[in-house]
Amino acid sequence: MHARMTKLRMAHGARLHVTTRKLRSWGSVMINDINDGLILAARLLLAALFLIFGWRKLRDYSGTVRQIAQLRGPMPRLAAAMAIVMELPVAFAVAVGAFVRPSALLLVLYTLGTALIGHRYWTMTDSEQVDSMDGFYKNLSIMGGFLLLYVAGAGKYSIDALRSIAAP
Repeated sequence: MHARMTKLRMAHGARLHVTTRKLRSWGSVMINDINDGLILAARLLLAALFLIFGWRKLRDYSGTVRQIAQLRGPMPRLAAAMAIVMELPVAFAVAVGAFVRPSALLLVLYTLGTALIGHRYWTMTDSEQVDSMDGFYKNLSIMGGFLLLYVAGAGKYSIDALRSIAAP
């Protein structure tokens, strides 16, 4: 991977160092501390939701199974176990920046599944429909965040970055 350092003169004589890296055929991506800090914040914010609710699912596994059964989800016991795996270790990997691209794709698929199983607003009426519609479209937005994370990668403040530095 080739990198080129560029110095930009900013207002008041300050200089900003920006590195541009060529990534396959995807064009150039600007890498700087601000972007890496925002990627870290995005990872933590996206993972927080899953970690909180995954912990709740683990603590009340039987309640999670009952909820999935009420929603007519497939194989409630297996689905509950899968939900816990997706929401705890996979979301934790995103938070710490390990295997971020594959983890982000897994969470896109998982979030789509939860939207289609848990937020079927088109089958509901009145306030139940509105609440479920909110959840469905929030899930779509979360999926968008994970897709952006997939494209951006883990950023500099991540285990993925440390692994690439340590690789021979």
